[in-house]
Amino acid sequence: MRYFDHNATHPLSATAREAWLDATERFIGNPSSPHRLGDRADRALNEARERLAGWLGCAAHEIVWTSGATESNNMALAHLAARTGEVLVSAVEHPCVMESARRHFAGRVRTIPVCHAGVIEFDALPAGEIAAVVAMAANNETGVLQPWREVLAWCRERGVPMLCDAAQWIGKLPSAGLGACDFVSGCAHKFGGPPGVGFLKCPAETQALIVGGPQEDGRRAGTENVPGVLAMIAELAERESMCAVESLRDHFLARLRERLPALRVVGEGATRLWNTVSVIMPEARDCRQRWVVKLDKLGFAVSTGSACASGKEQPSHVLSAMGFTPEEAGRALRFSSGWETTREDWDALLDALVQAVRELAA
Repeated sequence: MRYFDHNATHPLSATAREAWLDATERFIGNPSSPHRLGDRADRALNEARERLAGWLGCAAHEIVWTSGATESNNMALAHLAARTGEVLVSAVEHPCVMESARRHFAGRVRTIPVCHAGVIEFDALPAGEIAAVVAMAANNETGVLQPWREVLAWCRERGVPMLCDAAQWIGKLPSAGLGACDFVSGCAHKFGGPPGVGFLKCPAETQALIVGGPQEDGRRAGTENVPGVLAMIAELAERESMCAVESLRDHFLARLRERLPALRVVGEGATRLWNTVSVIMPEARDCRQRWVVKLDKLGFAVSTGSACASGKEQPSHVLSAMGFTPEEAGRALRFSSGWETTREDWDALLDALVQAVRELAA
């Protein structure tokens, strides 16, 4: 099975696995314990904090270890909800941001529209009393990069805090500069680290979402996942020094246009992640015969942008915000590669797409 669903979760890398196993043997103490073994684990966590802060460009004390980006986004929005005014949320944010904003900012959520390419319409940012702005760095469904630096500048001019969900950016593109945002969320399993560990870059006065113990300077109770953190940082250290391999994606897209010109590329014209291609597949006679199932049988793990427009399931809110109809969104597929994906893998995927189109059109 060839794997093209790395944006959902990246397989654990050899580097991360080795770092995790090493940490489970070397750092057996609870970081909060007063003995030497506990102190050793605490120092390892703080060294990892320093490394991540260096890549992001922020202070180490602004890093809080969490269980992943979902928890981080919930923590940030719960804290920001104490501010007066509305929260501006881009229309293509991850559901964990959308749902958290609706819960904590009940009746105070305003959506920032995007253009047909999926990029925030910056001129649409309104005036008025704004509590916070949320804009992701890279979209999980389409790979479209968002102008988070420009949004940050807008926020700075008005004294408004900004949350940037960088889960799809971290580990794929350099992290430098992200630390300038007031809040930044990320997680390990999107780039080869273990699942169940992430971080939130946040001000020191951020209120805890999870309470109990005094861990993480009182901002996040619970014993820290030392092996997970160290595995995440070990993997990120490798990714920060690597260059994006856009040539493989571009080679695939060029051949895709030649062999399947009826397919529509989502977000075309916008700058996108080097590993992500989202397309609208041709119409099929039987929508129940989902494209993702067909490709799975052909030996390829891909993901669908939304369920078929059956009337029972909602279409992708990302594609809807970009102007696609529910029927079109029901034919969306996302192919997301990893650092180890080869040109041969992309070529084989294209062959499988051609075969699937022929068989479902028959």
